[in-house]
Amino acid sequence: MGLDNVILIFGGLGIFIYGMKLLSESLETAAGDSLKKILSSLTGNRFLGVFTGFVLTSIIQSSSATTVMVVSFVNAGLLNLVQAISVIMGANIGTTVTGWLVNLTNVKVNMTIVAYFAIIAGIVSVFSKNKKISVWGYCLLGFGFIFVGLDVLKNSVPKPTADNSNFLYSFFQIFPKDNYFILIFFVLFGALLTMVFQSSSVTMAFTIMILNQGYINIEIAAAMVLGENIGTTITANLAAFAGNKMAKKAAFSHTLFNVFGVLWM
Repeated sequence: MGLDNVILIFGGLGIFIYGMKLLSESLETAAGDSLKKILSSLTGNRFLGVFTGFVLTSIIQSSSATTVMVVSFVNAGLLNLVQAISVIMGANIGTTVTGWLVNLTNVKVNMTIVAYFAIIAGIVSVFSKNKKISVWGYCLLGFGFIFVGLDVLKNSVPKPTADNSNFLYSFFQIFPKDNYFILIFFVLFGALLTMVFQSSSVTMAFTIMILNQGYINIEIAAAMVLGENIGTTITANLAAFAGNKMAKKAAFSHTLFNVFGVLWM
């Protein structure tokens, strides 16, 4: 794997991360204070809370953003601990939508063309004098950048070579495929990778890409995904670090939920 591939991989990740950040922030701006009111009213019932977390995370494509908002709402007294936990559970389900979005790049519908169309429409809307149209333009830009970043990432990861000259391929071939402890290692590897990137969506996309290119098998990919679910909890805990006791409990419940889920699997 050459330097150009490395630059394209990090460039694709950068575009993908920026797209998620732009989409998340612009949606929050577009919703305004009504988002807090809706979230508070929809979490009165635990099942509605789970559904709210699922829908919100599916839209903004970041469980970290959802959990950070939940922690901040708990810290502000807008949500209680029970409401927060139900939303966090839903957010963990909603974050799986990212994996399906990555796979949309492999179906017959050319999502890259759709993404570029969204970017064009977004750029036109951004320059509108109407603030609402301008904000939704940024939403379109974020949506477009997500799929453009995924396309760059997918095409920048070279296919494995027969002589093992590819460094990334050689790295994954070091580990035996039939060793149970290797799976535990890749659970920890996935967790560490997510802590570094601060986004399970990014590491999920990366895992699917290298699985698709034949670098790893399905067992190692599953182990990495499990680890990514643990690693993503670091964001909420960092957000709750300066919060009150209830905010810390909400963040810790997120960690417990994901850790026990991984242990169960």
